[in-house]
Amino acid sequence: MTNRSRATMLIVAAVLLAGLAVGYTVHAATRSGSDRSGAGRTNGRLSLSGHGRILFRDTGMGTGKDHLASVTAADPGGRRIDGRLSCVRFYAAAGTGVCLRNDGGVVPTYTAVILDGDLTEVRRIELAGTPSRARVSPSGHMAAWTVFVSGDSYGSLAFSTRASILDVRTGTLVPSLETFSVAKDGKPYRAADVNFWGVTFADDDRFYATLATAGRTYLVEGSVRGRSVRTLRENLECPSLSPDGTRLVFKKRVRPASSGAPWRLYALDLKTMRETPLAEQRSVDDQATWFGPDTVVYALAGDFGTDLWSVPADGTGTPKKIISRALSPAMIP
Repeated sequence: MTNRSRATMLIVAAVLLAGLAVGYTVHAATRSGSDRSGAGRTNGRLSLSGHGRILFRDTGMGTGKDHLASVTAADPGGRRIDGRLSCVRFYAAAGTGVCLRNDGGVVPTYTAVILDGDLTEVRRIELAGTPSRARVSPSGHMAAWTVFVSGDSYGSLAFSTRASILDVRTGTLVPSLETFSVAKDGKPYRAADVNFWGVTFADDDRFYATLATAGRTYLVEGSVRGRSVRTLRENLECPSLSPDGTRLVFKKRVRPASSGAPWRLYALDLKTMRETPLAEQRSVDDQATWFGPDTVVYALAGDFGTDLWSVPADGTGTPKKIISRALSPAMIP
């Protein structure tokens, strides 16, 4: 075979491979643009006043990937509106949104963007690491987020996080909860390996979060004004407080990290401190979100990005996939 023949064959092979790649991309994008037969995506304007809607990050391939999107709560599998705002993590409550954004670059940098009811930027804060969790208080006055400053997984405790809280009204920022005083088992506690993540607000002062130290995790209750936290219970991660403030849903480590599936979702009654395993038996690495008083929503890996699932908060029922290719949901009641 001559050198010219070899070159011709290489060119033909390259063209065929490129065609296959384009075909797959178009196929995947087409699938990601349709949540079910007849449903799809429409460009439009989003806001935090669209009652009865769910906002989330679109994780599907295609032009809408990573954009903030919206569906109706009555038909979450139906046509979604693409709002064009890109967020790595998102949450909203009472007309305030927080978008943890990738600013791009060879070495990615990230920013926390505070949004008003029209999803217009009102404030931004540079982040120290990769976004992981975001929350807004029920009043919309406080925002919180967690970033990884080293490592990228909660699977083992060999990582470092930074949890921050911002008063949206005044701009007062707590850069790290590690500056707060800690009472562990009723006694003052200090350690160099203390980490916090997964803030959930009770009101504009009181919050719950995860504290990790010495290879263990704890549920803590904290006060922003008091600059303090106290441990309540061991082996609780990523708590999420119910709308009535009586229960927490959280992920509990039930298997070693080496299993690849260490967690299970549980509910905790804050009055009796009784734990109830939820019907979802797969490992969930997410901070669940309450959709009303009796249902929680969480993300699991799917065929094309992550999918949102729901399950009753009392341990009954069965898990149900509600939105394909979605992450970081917020209910606009």
